[in-house]
Amino acid sequence: MRVAVAQPAVVAYDVTANARTHAAIVHASGARLVVFPELSLTGYNLDAPALAPTDDRLTPIIDACTATGGVALAGAPIADPDGREYIATLRIDAAGATVAYRKIHLHPPEDERFVPAAQHVVLTLDGWRLGLAICRDASLPEHAAATVAAGAQVYVAGTLNGLSDPRDERMRERATTHRIPVVLACGAGPDGPLRTAGGSGFWAPDGRVVTQAGPEPGEVMVADLTSLVA
Repeated sequence: MRVAVAQPAVVAYDVTANARTHAAIVHASGARLVVFPELSLTGYNLDAPALAPTDDRLTPIIDACTATGGVALAGAPIADPDGREYIATLRIDAAGATVAYRKIHLHPPEDERFVPAAQHVVLTLDGWRLGLAICRDASLPEHAAATVAAGAQVYVAGTLNGLSDPRDERMRERATTHRIPVVLACGAGPDGPLRTAGGSGFWAPDGRVVTQAGPEPGEVMVADLTSLVA
């Protein structure tokens, strides 16, 4: 399965502009799965309005996935019917958008607005069992362990790691500890109050970096999952 990890330049609060960028990346990558960073549709702006999966502004991404047969994992704040709000990953494909995963491990000031989720999620696509993570989730060994225990055979994270964050060390550890590929989409450049590090890429089960982006926004890296475990 061909997978792309993207670190797009994000326009603060502008779902319309960001969705168009997401759609262009889906088209250009030709990948079956395209993974985007945390809160990629709004930027890391914790006061951004919650985004409903039925929002018409997501139509360009749906159309791109329809044209390519792809699936996009994009980040957004969402609100459940009971009013609780989460930092989430949306699954977007030809059928529309759904909430695929809600972030479990929050940090201040996220917890002033958002609720921590409890469920580790494994998404099955083309026979691959993809364990999902958002930012701080991936920095905690217990999250990966619980996700693998839930059946994941690939660890897929959308993050916003800072310049001093030991991102590569952690991703290598997740890969080697569980002997699984790690797929990371990390934001790059300024994003809300953050300066993010980029470095989106793929780690093989032996910890080897298969391919990795640099620190600047706009890069998209592609790999085949089968080659990661060969």
